[in-house]
Amino acid sequence: MTQDFTALVERERGLKHSLSTGQLSMIAIGGAIGTGLFLGSAFAIGFAGPSVLVSYAIGGVISLLLMGCLAEMTVGHPVSGAFGAYAEFYIGPLAGFLVRYAYWSCIVLAVGTEVSAIALYMQYWFPNVPGWYWIVGFSFGLIAINAVSVNTFGSVEYGFSMFKLAAIVAFLLLGAYFVMTAPADSGVGLHNYTAHGGFLPHGIWGMWVAVIVAIFSYLSIEMIAVAAGEAKDPQRAITRAFRATVFRLVFFYLLTLALVLAIVPWNAAGTAGSPFVKVMSATHVPGAAGLINLVILVAALSAMNSQLYITTRMMFSLARAGYAPRRLGEVNARGVPLAALLLSSIGIALAVALNMLVPEASFTLMISISMFGALFTWLMIFVTHLFFRRKHPGPSAFRMWGYPYTSLLGAVLLLAILLTSAFTQEFRMTLIYGIPFLAVLTVVYYLWFRRRGLTFGSL
Repeated sequence: MTQDFTALVERERGLKHSLSTGQLSMIAIGGAIGTGLFLGSAFAIGFAGPSVLVSYAIGGVISLLLMGCLAEMTVGHPVSGAFGAYAEFYIGPLAGFLVRYAYWSCIVLAVGTEVSAIALYMQYWFPNVPGWYWIVGFSFGLIAINAVSVNTFGSVEYGFSMFKLAAIVAFLLLGAYFVMTAPADSGVGLHNYTAHGGFLPHGIWGMWVAVIVAIFSYLSIEMIAVAAGEAKDPQRAITRAFRATVFRLVFFYLLTLALVLAIVPWNAAGTAGSPFVKVMSATHVPGAAGLINLVILVAALSAMNSQLYITTRMMFSLARAGYAPRRLGEVNARGVPLAALLLSSIGIALAVALNMLVPEASFTLMISISMFGALFTWLMIFVTHLFFRRKHPGPSAFRMWGYPYTSLLGAVLLLAILLTSAFTQEFRMTLIYGIPFLAVLTVVYYLWFRRRGLTFGSL
């Protein structure tokens, strides 16, 4: 670690270093295996049909490249500011400011998507109860868990994620058995990959648009870099967690989607509701549909729990850098930045409002808006890595392979996906919201912080 970067580490002191390697991995898996897979995959299937498998494979490659870049930087600098701090130090203060706020807003809105999905899942059992009741109730419980201590959060998230992984394994086994034993005239089988319009029913364009949803599904794997700031043994934990997380995610995503498409035709799976519930209904196993609905409910709670944790730490980092009120950088006796946690819960309030006003469109609207911060942050991680390697050309504990071509490839793919969103009706709000948001942040930085030489912390 360079002497200059030590100053960034020192200003983020106060958090507890109590997360284990297992908890670190589960935080990332917990954040990434949630609504994006269990509900968002229906939108992706609707865009791409069976070629959604290629879409998620492309998303997996981008995720793998991203995690390699992040692992190298995080091994050298394990701080809660993570990629925001790296952008500040290696590119410039404006870059760090934009990355932190873009990511913070993205995850705040992602919390809203998870809790909006929770309302949809609860309608399976309680169709007549307003969705915002469930949003408020579950949100209160998860905020309380995050407010206790990082160790409590880590333990709860570990339990959530283990439950999800066990359920997915059970789903894979049951689904594989069902496909292999299904009668020839049952409509179940690998022929569904080419039936109903072929493998590419909406062409290459449909497959490429579905990559946007795939990226949203993989979103949160970068949480490992932020959580590393509270790990017991950061360097060892990071290298082990990074390697395991991506391969587990890609494996689970591709296998589960492959089974879904074999059991339920894509034009039925890619409609409203979770395709996983439809698969379990198709097996006619008593109680299977209700059980999988419980699993995806826990998955959404797990992802929301992780996202609350991570967006709180990003706001904490902004406050410690002087770009948010000083109070948001304070921690209580248990090492929890409580004020930052409460502020970072505003996505829940937005989800409540949208669920009351436009319940049918609230989920897709939240996804399209939150996508800008995700894509911009991932793009900037690749760009930051290019700057990082210029200052660290020598050997290190972890090295990203194929530099600079792999970093450039990741950046080009992310830029292409961002531009694609402008030409799709479902994601048009991504740039309509994102570009003005970025412009406002830039103006605020130059007029308030840069020109006046002030920070919130000095007020």
